[in-house]
Amino acid sequence: MAKYRLDYIWLDGYTPVQNLRTKCMIKEFDDFPTLEQLPDWGFDGSSTLQADGGDSDCVLKPIALYPDPARAHGILVMCEVMLPDGTAHPSNARATILDDEDTWFGYEQEYFLYQDGKPLGFPEDGYPAPQGPYYCGVGYKNVGDIGREITDLHLDYCLEAGINHEGINAEVAKGQWEFQIFGKGSKTAADQIWVARFLLERLCEEYGIDIEYHCKPVKGDWNGSGMHCNFSTKHLREVGGKDYFLKLMDAFEANIEEHIAVYGPDNDHRLTGLHETQSIDKFSWGVADRGASIRVPHGFVKDDKYQGYLEDRRPNSQGCPYKISSRVLQTIQSVSI
Repeated sequence: MAKYRLDYIWLDGYTPVQNLRTKCMIKEFDDFPTLEQLPDWGFDGSSTLQADGGDSDCVLKPIALYPDPARAHGILVMCEVMLPDGTAHPSNARATILDDEDTWFGYEQEYFLYQDGKPLGFPEDGYPAPQGPYYCGVGYKNVGDIGREITDLHLDYCLEAGINHEGINAEVAKGQWEFQIFGKGSKTAADQIWVARFLLERLCEEYGIDIEYHCKPVKGDWNGSGMHCNFSTKHLREVGGKDYFLKLMDAFEANIEEHIAVYGPDNDHRLTGLHETQSIDKFSWGVADRGASIRVPHGFVKDDKYQGYLEDRRPNSQGCPYKISSRVLQTIQSVSI
């Protein structure tokens, strides 16, 4: 038998943005364990805003495991938070998602690398040159410092962990980056976004770098950070049709407030109608339109099929993918086929 380090990962009870928490146990297994072999575990919920001190026990229920790329015999264990009676904790948004293997999600996580209270690459005083050359940029003046080193390592770690990481790129603002995660099934991509965030934050500990997920950390003529939600269902991929698509867009428009409520805090700072966004109080869709609420890819409308996937551009970088996936599914399910 071999000793394995199990790093249990969960989300705390802070609002409006939950934080990642982790603690580890050592356990012996003959081989790399299965999810079913991992035990539930407890923690002090009074220290994470999830319980009172007089009744502080909360339960960690493993829901996914990944080999830890940073160490041999290490395992990253993503968990749901449960109450002692076995029901989901009120902070457990994953429990609100309907299990649906035919619904696929892809998230585009944008963020800023921060050092000494400012985006990486910003001068000590003032601002760098205006936006333009940074997006997918090459060369030290555009993506220098250690940004590419960190993001490349993060990509490698995600792939080694078995996360379905689909790519990275420097984003529009200086010091801003993006990675993309895709998953088949209604919960897969959301689980993996959280573990990818964990790997990124743990990696940046080694560099003295912070991750700034706020959707508009730099005011003025600088792009904010989103977490665009790409989604498709079996019906959208295989049947589609203009009539169904228009009914779906009507449902998204009718539920604009419900969507904005879970698409991340401070979105009014980002969804202004500028910098590739629609205004927070408006809904629109458009083919290849990055200023729309929902961008429709050219391939979706090709030959008038209205078939494929759609991109909701309103979720922001601090959004919880569990809450976003749950809300998108609710709206989809409200539309008759």
